[in-house]
Amino acid sequence: MKILVVQDHLRSGGTERQSILLARAFAAAGHPTTLLTFRPGGALAGELSGVSHYSLLPFDLHLDWFAPRLLHTVSAASPDVVLCMGRMANCYAGCIQQSCPDAAVIGTMRTGKPLPWLFRRSLRRVRHVVANSHAARQSLIGTLRLPAGNITVIQNSLVFGEAVGAIRNEALRAQWGAGPKTAVLLCVAMFRRGKNQKELIDLAAGLPADLDWQLWLAGDGTTRAACEHAVAARRLGSRVRFFGWQRDPTPLYQAADIAVHASQTESLSNFVIEAQAHGLPAVVYDAQGISECFLPGETGFVLSRGDRNGFRRAIERLARAAPAEREARAARARTYAAATFDPQRHVREYLELLGRLAGGLVRPAM
Repeated sequence: MKILVVQDHLRSGGTERQSILLARAFAAAGHPTTLLTFRPGGALAGELSGVSHYSLLPFDLHLDWFAPRLLHTVSAASPDVVLCMGRMANCYAGCIQQSCPDAAVIGTMRTGKPLPWLFRRSLRRVRHVVANSHAARQSLIGTLRLPAGNITVIQNSLVFGEAVGAIRNEALRAQWGAGPKTAVLLCVAMFRRGKNQKELIDLAAGLPADLDWQLWLAGDGTTRAACEHAVAARRLGSRVRFFGWQRDPTPLYQAADIAVHASQTESLSNFVIEAQAHGLPAVVYDAQGISECFLPGETGFVLSRGDRNGFRRAIERLARAAPAEREARAARARTYAAATFDPQRHVREYLELLGRLAGGLVRPAM
């Protein structure tokens, strides 16, 4: 089975990491696989070892939507299956299906953002849609009126956190001034409006005066400068740390205590599921699919958007919990993440679906 994975650009986001993970796994299972991007380069371009990659442009024009000769390139590749990942790729998915009627074009729903008209039209035209959460699937059925039989749920896979044990990075904590009683709050996400890191800064600033805390923010993007300015204005530089983009955020997970996320646009948060795999309880604002990342009430808490007092109380409860309670939550979180977001199982599910849509029974060599 010849597979083409389409992604506009290899920026540092979770969808891009999933695209690379899947392309590698499909190729390792014996299927000729190419990752096709609109733009060359990107933060994750260095992660492409073992992946056949082709870019539509020889140099980067910094235009996410610009995809010259996309339909010609896809047609010339003669794929059996085209898997469209990310917002821009999905906007073109319907045109790809129309241009290549013999290929099984699969759209994906991986966002809680409002969908552009082209995205919505594409999801109605493609052969099938993969949603990365059950909430996203229900949204497609209820809002776009897509047939339930045309939607399959395959959740995100763990990229960082597979087979993780109870490892504690005390050296990194000490390096940044976090003592044994300091509650280190962590968010790993691109800095952009929907991710809402500014809200996390405001929330942390209002925590009880007697609570020893630090907020660690890992990632880069357009809203980082504004967040840094907010921290400086509040004189929180000794409490709020900016780590930039991390090729591998594992050391941060191993040093933190609580995962915090105020995103308004998630469908399934890679950060939260990775945090769970490292045993971190989560405190999050409600968003589409976010409650599927962990066990609400057991391994974390979901708060209504804007419930700042509730968010702070949840952080305080976790920060002040007895060691036995912390250890029990951590063990339950790791077990849940390993069972729910296992990459090998998800790749099997993808290959079974792709083989079925391509018209033949595929028995993946996993």
